[in-house]
Amino acid sequence: MTEQSVNISATKAGIEREVFSLSKKFRFKEFLIEKFILLNSVAAIIGVILIFLFIFKESLPLFTDREVQSEASVGKFIQQKEWQPVSDHPRYAFLPLLVGTLKAVSVASFFAIPLAILAALFTTEFAPRRLREFLKPGTEILAGIPSVVMGFFALMVMATFLQNIFGYTMRLNAFNAGIALGLAIIPTIYSVSEDALNAVPHQLREASLALGASKWQTAYRVVLSVAMPGILAAVILGVARAFGETMIVLMASGNAALVSGNLFDSVRTFSATIAAELAEVVFGSPHYHTLFFIGSVLFLITLLFNVLAHTAVTRLQRKLAGR
Repeated sequence: MTEQSVNISATKAGIEREVFSLSKKFRFKEFLIEKFILLNSVAAIIGVILIFLFIFKESLPLFTDREVQSEASVGKFIQQKEWQPVSDHPRYAFLPLLVGTLKAVSVASFFAIPLAILAALFTTEFAPRRLREFLKPGTEILAGIPSVVMGFFALMVMATFLQNIFGYTMRLNAFNAGIALGLAIIPTIYSVSEDALNAVPHQLREASLALGASKWQTAYRVVLSVAMPGILAAVILGVARAFGETMIVLMASGNAALVSGNLFDSVRTFSATIAAELAEVVFGSPHYHTLFFIGSVLFLITLLFNVLAHTAVTRLQRKLAGR
């Protein structure tokens, strides 16, 4: 063996040792990152479970404590139609809060969902490149606006503007709160929908255009259909956020617990009730436990929406895949 061959062999051995060392370090770093992500995920799950257990524990006396049940129970909460927790004969009613929440969320959904989806479709399919670079960041800026600022805007500006247009009596009502709530959930629906539309392969667009379809037909019948699972997830996430929004409905809805089908009447929602009354309620009182029961209901509604989103998206994906 010549001296040159020995040097080459030594060099190869050195390179192999170095590669092995780097590979070992990389695997160790990858192991640490993987465990760190797992730890964060477990911590998040445990945190959510502990929050739910605390809320449920504080609402449990409505089911078990006879002294609390003499004033507030689940049966009375469902049967009564008036929310008057501070009086000689306190009354706690589920129906006015449910109606108020559904009215505000319905207005927000009818206003925000079509607008956000069409805006996302326009951004991905029709907008020029320069306009597209402006539209998405501009729309997502809404997500960074604090809800208290949005509520203040709805209280001071939007309420008067809408009252002058529609001429209704009550300045703060479900319609005003719903429009403001819609502005708050538009960025969520728009952003997720736009990502879903962008994920549609360009080959599908090109195939549709090659078969003679117009650009609008391609966007509506091909791109929108393929992206529907992601769009459905965006809609459910947006509506779930509307159910949990607090400051906007607290400031813009009028906070009157009324059972009415009129969108222009004042309303009170679940979240606004908790925010308005929990800070001043007597600890351990029936009123206190009732507010935590409302929190449990709100938590379960949000959980239900997330489960529905996952189930609906999974089924739609299987249907589109022909399974």
